[in-house]
Amino acid sequence: MKAEILRFLKESDGYLSGQQLCEHFQVSRTAVWKIIEQLKEEGYRIKAVRNKGYRLIDSPDVMSRAEIESLTRGRWAGAKVVYYEETDSTNTRAKEAGEKGKEQEDHGTLFVAEHQVAGKGRRGRGWESPAGSSIYMTLLLRPDVRPVRAPQLTLLMAIAAAEGIRKVTGVSCGIKWPNDIVLDKKKVCGILTEMSAEMTQINYVVIGVGINVNQETFPEEIQGKAVSLKQKTGMNIRRSELIAAVLKEFEACYEIFVKTEDLSELREAYNRLLVNKDQEVKVLEPGNEYTARALGINDAGELIVRTEDGQEKTVYAGEVSVRGVYGYV
Repeated sequence: MKAEILRFLKESDGYLSGQQLCEHFQVSRTAVWKIIEQLKEEGYRIKAVRNKGYRLIDSPDVMSRAEIESLTRGRWAGAKVVYYEETDSTNTRAKEAGEKGKEQEDHGTLFVAEHQVAGKGRRGRGWESPAGSSIYMTLLLRPDVRPVRAPQLTLLMAIAAAEGIRKVTGVSCGIKWPNDIVLDKKKVCGILTEMSAEMTQINYVVIGVGINVNQETFPEEIQGKAVSLKQKTGMNIRRSELIAAVLKEFEACYEIFVKTEDLSELREAYNRLLVNKDQEVKVLEPGNEYTARALGINDAGELIVRTEDGQEKTVYAGEVSVRGVYGYV
């Protein structure tokens, strides 16, 4: 009910009658008043006028279950939100739910934290997770595709993150294959996908997304590699609005993916965003390192490269890393 009242307030051009809310939800005026007071405590500016009702004056950068659900209504991605003021890792919490949940019951559930104390990065690295400025979220999925296709979901989320950021902020980001979103040659977003599967079926997939949104500074050791959207735009970005935009883009990509079970209809969109495309890259395989030109991805999401002797090879994300010849990108 809280998310619905918040949505009604946002959609109303004027005052929203308390009596109408009571009748719609079949609750007392006191119940409605309590929710309005809760919203005020969370930072919403709401004006109450006798015989007129309630009017939303301003929405701050609130991260809450009600705020996100008010923005994702009508879609399956993020229709249910689990919110933490603090947790170890949203990926950990999503996997825990994936083990306990019932088939398809929790598909699309979003886990969001204001602060993580044990954020996860690729290859077991930690992820800086300060409170109050970033997005830390994980989407739980139960896709009906073969396990071999699951890693491709990471690339779907990369498209969704880049497009969601562009639509909310106007900032054009790129993708560093396979799953880093970059801005001015620095990392603005990371994606980590984990899976539980058997030989022929996926039990669940979790896709974790961390976006640097409103940070003004970074620790000295990562200043040269990380950037925030606020540093680029000079503006505070409403994180819940950005979350909803990314989920909307992901949902559209996902519907295409489950139909084709590959990236054939999304490859062009991904390659348009790929900052490595037509660039010299350094391929770092275990025990082997070589320079090649990146040509784009194939339908399986593998990176196609042309080596210095003219041969074309495919690079699989789980096995190697790709870096720019002269730096991160």
